[in-house]
Amino acid sequence: MPDMIHDLNRGPHGAHHIAPDVHGQNFYAIDRQLQDLLRLYMEPGLRAQMTPHFERLGELAGGRLDELAMIADKHPPVLQPRDRFGRDEDWIDYHPAYREMEKIAYEEFGLHAMSHRAGVLGLAEPAHPLVKYAFTYLFVQGEFGLMCPVSMSDTSNFTMKTHASPELKHLLMDRLLSQDPARMMKGAQLMTEKAGGSDVGALETEAERIGVGADGIERWKIYGQKWFCSHADADLALILARPRGAAAGTRGLAMFALPRRLEDGSRNSYRIVRLKDKLGTRSMASGEIVLDGATAYLVGDVNHGFKQMMSQVNLSRLSHGVRAASMMRRCLNEALAAARGRRAFGKPTSEYPLLRRQLMKIMLPTEQALSMYAFSADTMGRADKGDKDAANLLRILTPVYKFRACRDNIPVASAALEVRGGIGYIEEWVTARLVRDAQIGTIWEGTSSINALDVVQRAVGKSGGHKTLSAALKAKYEPSGALPGQYKGLLGATLDRVERFVEAVAADSKQEKRSRLAAGALYHATTAALLAWEGATLGAEGGDARRLLLSRLVIEHRLAPQDPLSLGEQGWEEEAINLLLDDAPVPLAKAAALVAA
Repeated sequence: MPDMIHDLNRGPHGAHHIAPDVHGQNFYAIDRQLQDLLRLYMEPGLRAQMTPHFERLGELAGGRLDELAMIADKHPPVLQPRDRFGRDEDWIDYHPAYREMEKIAYEEFGLHAMSHRAGVLGLAEPAHPLVKYAFTYLFVQGEFGLMCPVSMSDTSNFTMKTHASPELKHLLMDRLLSQDPARMMKGAQLMTEKAGGSDVGALETEAERIGVGADGIERWKIYGQKWFCSHADADLALILARPRGAAAGTRGLAMFALPRRLEDGSRNSYRIVRLKDKLGTRSMASGEIVLDGATAYLVGDVNHGFKQMMSQVNLSRLSHGVRAASMMRRCLNEALAAARGRRAFGKPTSEYPLLRRQLMKIMLPTEQALSMYAFSADTMGRADKGDKDAANLLRILTPVYKFRACRDNIPVASAALEVRGGIGYIEEWVTARLVRDAQIGTIWEGTSSINALDVVQRAVGKSGGHKTLSAALKAKYEPSGALPGQYKGLLGATLDRVERFVEAVAADSKQEKRSRLAAGALYHATTAALLAWEGATLGAEGGDARRLLLSRLVIEHRLAPQDPLSLGEQGWEEEAINLLLDDAPVPLAKAAALVAA
């Protein structure tokens, strides 16, 4: 029998006909584009210090973390509502695979704490956003669901550091920033209610003031229900509620820190009443919570809760953009492995023109999202040091990035599944989970429409952020001596056209229906400029100029008018696609000639 099985595997019906996936590879080592952008943006000493850690997480993401993610997805958390004595000590049981992933994220890499204190991974100061989001990018290629609690812990720590009273910080911050599993507190954010999802001002949860304790901390009682609570059993949740008698709408909301357990170790007065049966992110517990006089600590100004919460939401939006970039990279790697490893009708499927076009539809948004990661994280780093221009730039970059990258992730995941074929639909392969998980990015932290309106009505209409963005992009590529003057002219004309369009949409309330188009146009123009600068700079240094070719493809296929029924061919594009689907570096001279053709 063993000989028969061996023969079946090697024969014409054997397993060698199934294309490989990328499991087992080091996701940092195989990602030349990430490495190139880190060389462009990150200070050399910091990059040298972090590279061994990037390599370590890249190995885990492609190996053990990938295995754990598959197991945890198949064994979702289970709510236990009562203990054996009938007490309402509800708790959530997690599979050991999820707990092991938590150890990697929180204990080994300190992803929740690295932006807020020195000492994580040997850093002498809090991690630069380029570092933190590079770790996010690598981790999510293995596991997406857990990154929600990790990100909420990270952003909750930012909010507490920024707005909490000194007394409240003294009580909580050491545990919120700890990597010791016996001490650490993991965070969450509770806003959504049945009455108000995107319409946050409609929420019905109420808060009743108790008073200030001997420790100087102001305590309140919270009554109501929260309808969609990701990381439902977090140790500390930041929650919005309306103090009794406060104004209607978002103006009347205050922010509170809700501990799962009180200082004496007893359970707080709220219950997890149900876990959601979700399409994706199955490894992570999302539930419904009923608050019956739960004790909470006031955070910041009682009149500015919504504004304070939005600072956390904006950080989460940026994280969502990076997570979408990460999942698209996994999709691209899986699609390339499948296309190159599968033979049909006598040759690899990657050699067929129609499939090559499909691969480019996966590659282009993947690389756009990676460029946005590097530019946004670099901008955040400057904003964190007090650069007001960078802070204004980040204000528009964040919703633009979240809007488009999360939307692109959905067709990219579907296309990667299709490249894999029928087995891509089977849950034994990662592509099925990637398709399921991709859907949530357009919902968490505001739907696509909410983010598009934030771009158009606020970042553009009120702050003129589109002009700040355009000026920042031109300052990057215009001084480049490696970019052909003709192509600089095309980039400039494209940016000017997009700037006029989004300004017109913002100025006329009747054009609200075009807000998504406007936000998408800003994203595409931004990435076209970034890709051009990146490719030219890398090529001029003797490296790979392929990103310059991707820039031209963004303009042609995302921003230029096209006749879908035209049979006209652009010779430069066919040559560019051949270069991009080859692993060999693209010389600058070749890329420059093609974009100027």
